[in-house]
Amino acid sequence: MKVAVVGATGLVGGVMLKVLEERDFPVEELLPVASERSAGRTVVFKGKEIPVMSMEAAIAARPDIALFSAGGATSLEWAPRFAEMDCTVIDNSSAWRMRADRPLVVPEVNGHVLSANDRIIANPNCSTIQMVMALAPLHKAYGVQRVIVSTYQAVTGTGMKAVRQMENERNGTEGEMAYPFPIDRNVIPRCDAFIENGYTKEEMKLVNETRKILDPSIRVTATAVRVPVTGGHSEAVNVEFEREFDLEDVRRVLREAPGIVLQDDPAKDVYPMPLTAHDRDAVFVGRLRRDETQPRTLNLWIVADNLRKGAATNAVQIAEHLVRHGLLKPRKVSA
Repeated sequence: MKVAVVGATGLVGGVMLKVLEERDFPVEELLPVASERSAGRTVVFKGKEIPVMSMEAAIAARPDIALFSAGGATSLEWAPRFAEMDCTVIDNSSAWRMRADRPLVVPEVNGHVLSANDRIIANPNCSTIQMVMALAPLHKAYGVQRVIVSTYQAVTGTGMKAVRQMENERNGTEGEMAYPFPIDRNVIPRCDAFIENGYTKEEMKLVNETRKILDPSIRVTATAVRVPVTGGHSEAVNVEFEREFDLEDVRRVLREAPGIVLQDDPAKDVYPMPLTAHDRDAVFVGRLRRDETQPRTLNLWIVADNLRKGAATNAVQIAEHLVRHGLLKPRKVSA
């Protein structure tokens, strides 16, 4: 297929290219797209340098699928233009996630909602993806009623500017600031902008997206925190269930869930960490224990690479799901 990657020179766009290659997605022709600031640049895909092109040039090339990771404003302006050309857009921004007529998809959880008529598909927030991956099989088994989540989010979730800020601080050099405070040797209890209710946009994404993907009756409250880690988001999650559970059965449920790796042997210091989740596509779950202050409540720790399963890999998996189920068929290529 002809595949466009919009935002190909950015952090997530670069990982999208890597994941497409690693997973051997059927790319007949790659169309790397970036802003005018990237004019003249190239990207490397399967050992070949490919020039970056403009939006208009990519639309004229009529791609079958477009993976977007270029921000909400760009997605709102350009995703419909691609969709008008019968291109299926998978968008990594927040622009389309809460639209009632746009599917918000984690393939292992709710890939069944996709149809051949979907032209703009939303990729959830990175923190939401890893949390619902762990919650979905538990919801099926015990009925999730309420979730309290505190996140420990890496600076790559903000972008290259934040990575450079932390590196500059560690090297003792002056530079542009992505955050209003130093991030090295610090934690900042703010991810994204504050809104009227006192929460941040990131916290409300966890609330609203989880309810849309899993079940609108689930009550979710969140605190999102930026930590001085380069890559990999971590989450401390407290889950109240409708039905009683057995810890060994919880471990079995998670062990059998697709895309989950259970790391739960604290006596041997086996538990998920960003360092060991780096550059891997799974969601890692551990530190399972009962909340001893109230019944039917579980504590767990969830870690994933925010640039891979939290963004690029999930988008590519959506594309794979469409192909596998005949919802996005490759064009016939003449001999």
